[in-house]
Amino acid sequence: MNILKKLKKLSNEAFVHWDEDDPAKVPESCAKCHSEGGYRDFLGADGTKAGVVDSSAAIGTSVSCVACHNDAAAAKDSVVFPSGAEITGLGPEARCMECHQGRASGVGVDEALAELGLPDDDTPSEEVRFTNIHYAVAAVTKFGGTAMGGYQYEGKSYDAEFTHVAGYESCVDCHNSHTLEPKIEECSVCHTGVADADDLRDLRMEGSEADYDGDGDTDEGIYYEIEGLQAILYQAMQAYAGEVAGTPIAYEAHSYPYFFVDTDGDGVAAEKEAIRDNSYNAWTGSLAKAAYNYQLSLKDPGGYAHGGKYVIQLLSDSIEDLNPDLLAGTHRIDPGHFAGSQEAFRHWDEDGAVSSSCAKCHSADGLPFQLEHGVQIEQPLANGLDCATCHNDLTTYTRYEVEAVEFPSGAELDTGNPDSNLCLNCHQGRQSTPSVDARIGDADDDTVVEGLSFANVHYFAAGATLFGSEAQGAYEYAGNEYLGQFGHVAAYTNCTECHDTHALEVRVEACGVCHAGVESEEDLAAIRMDATDWDGDGDTDEGVAGEVETLMDALYAAMQEYATATVGVGVVYDSHRYPYFFDDAGERFTTWTPNLLRAAYNYQYAQKDPGAFAHNGKYMIQVLYDSLVGVGGDVSGIVRPEVVVE
Repeated sequence: MNILKKLKKLSNEAFVHWDEDDPAKVPESCAKCHSEGGYRDFLGADGTKAGVVDSSAAIGTSVSCVACHNDAAAAKDSVVFPSGAEITGLGPEARCMECHQGRASGVGVDEALAELGLPDDDTPSEEVRFTNIHYAVAAVTKFGGTAMGGYQYEGKSYDAEFTHVAGYESCVDCHNSHTLEPKIEECSVCHTGVADADDLRDLRMEGSEADYDGDGDTDEGIYYEIEGLQAILYQAMQAYAGEVAGTPIAYEAHSYPYFFVDTDGDGVAAEKEAIRDNSYNAWTGSLAKAAYNYQLSLKDPGGYAHGGKYVIQLLSDSIEDLNPDLLAGTHRIDPGHFAGSQEAFRHWDEDGAVSSSCAKCHSADGLPFQLEHGVQIEQPLANGLDCATCHNDLTTYTRYEVEAVEFPSGAELDTGNPDSNLCLNCHQGRQSTPSVDARIGDADDDTVVEGLSFANVHYFAAGATLFGSEAQGAYEYAGNEYLGQFGHVAAYTNCTECHDTHALEVRVEACGVCHAGVESEEDLAAIRMDATDWDGDGDTDEGVAGEVETLMDALYAAMQEYATATVGVGVVYDSHRYPYFFDDAGERFTTWTPNLLRAAYNYQYAQKDPGAFAHNGKYMIQVLYDSLVGVGGDVSGIVRPEVVVE
């Protein structure tokens, strides 16, 4: 029997729950989703005001064609969630989302706790009640942090809407509108091995290679990653309830209100315990928040497909709040390109779209648009990159062919590998020697220039570092010679040869073949192939990373001395706070001289390519050395790598 038939069957609890009430009717608070009349009432299809249910509904009705097929439903294109967040610009899925959005939100949990005025989040109170999000909350998990349906912890950021791929982004794209079942045959076009709905549980994409639940299995489907985190959270809740709240707790998914006092302490809500009179009564704020997210994760059984990463984040944060030790080995987010909750993709949330100047690298659609049109426009918000960002065919998974890449300096460069060239579209920085020179003009090197501002290379300009003087990504001082592209060794000269394409991690096992002792990424910092003491600290056993780090420290100290002595204003750097350089009062640094600006630009460049020691270490040493000279730093004992002309 398909789901629609179950919905229509009048013995279904969703439609007969009120049959024994006196009077027997579906109350206004439930009628929208549990009766045809109530839904039409909410839409205004019955002639009443839209957006509210005006009266209770008759029992004995379920859902028929006219519930969704009417003018009011057809015109509906927005939904307001219980959090107050409104999602606009929707299509037919708006009809589905009215009932698949739950009845509570993390915002409501906070409001309820605030009203009680608890002294802290760890003090139990019989006045606290469990907040039940209700059932089948697919829209909540799909829209993630945008809908704010989960309990979102302060200071954390969350994935926004999960968009999947073009053509399969909404409820009706993925589900049969009438049977409600997933369109399995269409899923199987991209997801090989999917023959029925149960097979969907085994799915995970190449961009989701983190071991979220810490069980060591990164081949299992996202469904099972969530299941693993649910088990950890339940363990954390039970331990916390016993040790902090002082009353053991147990959960029973089929008995309202779900959480009960575990009277015999066996960890299970037995039939005699899972009764309303034994409802859990020692809630603390922390336990109530965690229980809300635990229930949410269970009440969207398709959450792994609708918005799996959002659910993972909610579970992970709930565990952390109760017992952070239980998170050992787990992962909250994906690798960089797919870390949708991070600032690199959430920075534009309040704007509603990613600006044209940032969209190429900070949206899912920006790079393919750039490759096709050669220009950029504003793009929709995204949860990181997706398959279609780099793959031009999602059945064969071929990638966009990129023959050469234009860098900010104007140089067009080719690694010789189209896949690596694809990477370099974003890993090239946004400034260069020419752009810094243009900013400075012909100003005197050591005179403060009014209006001169810091030039930020941006982040992870690995491609520019790799090409050295050919790309001129770092600031290169006039009259000095610099190294060009770092060649490494055959078979390991490109991005995709040294890094896992999806996880982004360095292929450490391959490094260890030549570099003895390399077993982890941390070990890479110890690699050096030259006995020269570049930084002059007397240590020729440290890796090139150590040489670069010493020079960075020396440059920062020299910049501070120069700023105080030359412009009379101290300069302070903060790598996590834009615009990075500040004066003694903590305000944006504005008294730049050309020499200080050049040095600051290169200091930031070195900070923002943490792999520079491997991408082109000697080039980086040259750049830092020249910057030291520019601000009058002491370079005695420091060796500048030579440029050998063959």
